[in-house]
Amino acid sequence: MKSITELRDIIEYQLENLTLPNVPKNLYDPIKYVLSIGGKRTRPALTLIAHQLFNNKLKKSYMPALAVELFHNFTLIHDDIMDRAIIRRNKKTVHEKWDNNIAILAGDAMLIQAYKLLSHSEEAVLKDLILTFNDTAIKVCEGQQLDMDFQFRHDVTVVDYLTMIECKTAYLLASALVIGGITAFASIEERRLLFDFGINIGIAFQLKDDLLDVFGKTDTFGKEIGGDIRMNKKTILYLQALELANRDQKEKLEYYFSHSEDINKKVEEVKKIFTDLSIPLFVEEKMKEYHEKAIQSLNLIKSENKDPLFLFTEQLFDRST
Repeated sequence: MKSITELRDIIEYQLENLTLPNVPKNLYDPIKYVLSIGGKRTRPALTLIAHQLFNNKLKKSYMPALAVELFHNFTLIHDDIMDRAIIRRNKKTVHEKWDNNIAILAGDAMLIQAYKLLSHSEEAVLKDLILTFNDTAIKVCEGQQLDMDFQFRHDVTVVDYLTMIECKTAYLLASALVIGGITAFASIEERRLLFDFGINIGIAFQLKDDLLDVFGKTDTFGKEIGGDIRMNKKTILYLQALELANRDQKEKLEYYFSHSEDINKKVEEVKKIFTDLSIPLFVEEKMKEYHEKAIQSLNLIKSENKDPLFLFTEQLFDRST
């Protein structure tokens, strides 16, 4: 059984040796750039972890795992355009380094490359893999659209937000695990447990991300701190703060999330309100709820190789990136 670190190293090696065309340069150079600037490789590593729960022939899951990583990075390229983000992994985002049109097309090409990698899977599991991949792609798009819709809605609730991040973030994490189960010929029930584990740990993962976006540090988080506040994103922190805020705090929140002048002051003022209302503590408690649900599903999986998944859940709460 290989550790998470060893599995991530495998993914990194496979990505470094991935053959992509050289021309047109403005199509493929952005893809190579994105894949070269690092990342935790969490999702493809989870594919390998899930595979080794039931089968020690890891190579059977390499191509699907790489497909998961390319798909994930395709979503990041497009998300960064929509969010007007300037930094990703402490480097310029693709649309900043090139331009929006190049970034959109490079993202599209990366998605197609992901399907090409997936097509190299064993024929016996290929149909299930494609169905899972397609379902995931649609869910991620639905989640992204909900996220954008929230910017123009004034009735978004914490429950609405949790539904959105289940689609946008957790579904891909869960599907990465299911894909590993499929390549290892796991039973339908084992795949369901992997999915349930992934959904719950994926939601916890995003809640931690939301927390770090406001209270993390740029040099470790790899993105501009306060990005969600700058973009007026209705994350769980904002929505819960609105629920608990007094009249003065609510007026300030609503004002800052509808105005863009003096961005730095806006970020600091909103952070202060979040802190005064103990919003970080609320988010941490929510994370624990989803963590417990994830562990319940993980405990039901019949395998002797679950230690890396237990370790992954622990690292989730300790991460600063």
